[in-house]
Amino acid sequence: MRLVQITDCHLLADPEGTSRKGTPLRQLHAIVDRAKAIRPDIVLVTGDIAQDETPAAYRHARRAFATLGCPWFWIPGNHDQPELMDECHPFHEDLDLGDWRVLLLNSRISGQPGGELGQDQLQRLAWQLEADERPTLIALHHPPLEVGSVWMDAIGLKDRDALWQTLAPYPQVRALFCGHIHQAFAAWQGLVAVYGCPSTSDQFLPRSHEFATDEASRPGLRVVDLRGKTLATWVERVDL
Repeated sequence: MRLVQITDCHLLADPEGTSRKGTPLRQLHAIVDRAKAIRPDIVLVTGDIAQDETPAAYRHARRAFATLGCPWFWIPGNHDQPELMDECHPFHEDLDLGDWRVLLLNSRISGQPGGELGQDQLQRLAWQLEADERPTLIALHHPPLEVGSVWMDAIGLKDRDALWQTLAPYPQVRALFCGHIHQAFAAWQGLVAVYGCPSTSDQFLPRSHEFATDEASRPGLRVVDLRGKTLATWVERVDL
């Protein structure tokens, strides 16, 4: 079973619209082409699909992802409008991958750059884990731990301590995958791996005290291979 994570597309209604360092839609098409070449079974898009929160931006994304040749699923980021996303392509909370499962969480807080899951969603997460002991992956937009950038850590997941307390009794949780940070990232919280992913648009400079883009990095995606009960993952980047 091969998953691909794509994140932080920051698309605009104008297909030729530009970001700080490039053209988001053109860069997304390059990432989708790379994803198709590595033949995923499923694609997870972990938020910030749109920059301008327009229906047209989500339609651009849907048309691009429709060419993948496999099922794809998305969650909202802080720049997104969940109602427009759900109308364009419905949300899912629980993905059955046979020997594995994926739980998709919504960490968006309306009007704020930081994220929060909230008590109701954490309680539902505990119920989901209590009911199924299969190896589990969790996807959310905001990073569930500090990544070492002062400005980014200030707008991460506010209730990350509550999340880890919720997960503590459930050893089947193997890894969490996040967006938001626009960079490759890997760390451990106890026995649980946490992975970040490059953006399809601009890249952020790791371990910066203030906001800065990474001039040397390229857009990328994360590949996740599930073999039996083992997980292997790596990042691939594209040249533009």
